[in-house]
Amino acid sequence: MATVIGIKYNSTSKMYYFDPKDVQFQEGDGAIVETPRGIEYANVVMANKEVDESQIVSPLKPILRKATAEDMERVKKNEADKQHALDVMHEKVAELGLDMKLVDAEYTFDRSKLIFYFTADGRVDFRELVKVLASIFKIRIELRQIYERDDAKMRGALAPCGRPCCCSTHLPEFEKVSIKMAKIQGLSLNPQKINGICGRLMCCLKYENNYYSEVFKLMPKVGSKVNTPDGEGTVESNDLLKQTTRVKVMQKDGNFDVKTYSLKDLHIGERQSEEEIDESSDEEA
Repeated sequence: MATVIGIKYNSTSKMYYFDPKDVQFQEGDGAIVETPRGIEYANVVMANKEVDESQIVSPLKPILRKATAEDMERVKKNEADKQHALDVMHEKVAELGLDMKLVDAEYTFDRSKLIFYFTADGRVDFRELVKVLASIFKIRIELRQIYERDDAKMRGALAPCGRPCCCSTHLPEFEKVSIKMAKIQGLSLNPQKINGICGRLMCCLKYENNYYSEVFKLMPKVGSKVNTPDGEGTVESNDLLKQTTRVKVMQKDGNFDVKTYSLKDLHIGERQSEEEIDESSDEEA
């Protein structure tokens, strides 16, 4: 067993284990740690705890120290200076005529580096821009091109459901989402219905997909024949949440009637298969 603390660099980042070095931390404390980007401030989201060695990615890095009041002041100053950096960046991008949209900027804790995040339709030659910025800020400049989903995660916004976007509130990383999930769930394939503000498929399609996938395979195939308490009929549609099926059944007088039956009341010959779903437009996000 090893004693660790869990830290996050921001509210939606992954949690990382660090060695507390015999320092007792509480949830909500600040910690100063060394990362590949340099010295960083992080929030403690899990107090000292013993975990199995198998849960640790070796070698376990030690913290540098618990954050002090002076460290917190530096964090606030870095955040305050960010807006000035963005203003300068906007000005220089316009002067150089570069086709790029700024998203955010951040100083590393020790101010050894200033990082700018941007989106663009293609590759951007920003070598001259980096030189200009380095001469102004006198520190190392790094430009990172991100994509639509990252933009929404960093800026934050309201999703179509009326709540803040999941990516900007609690998702530590993006998971694979495909149009096949929407098809299995019987959702409209209208992009305005299933795409988020980033223009990509909504992350929440993934949340209940395991349930839908399991029930989907239990339901009869649309268009197939099933035996009902009223005789043989043809499957018209399925309701995966209620686990019911609408079946077209011939009446004794020769007319047809569409009735809804519970899954347990049907004798099914041919069930649905995910492999039969058309994946020709199976966009992934």
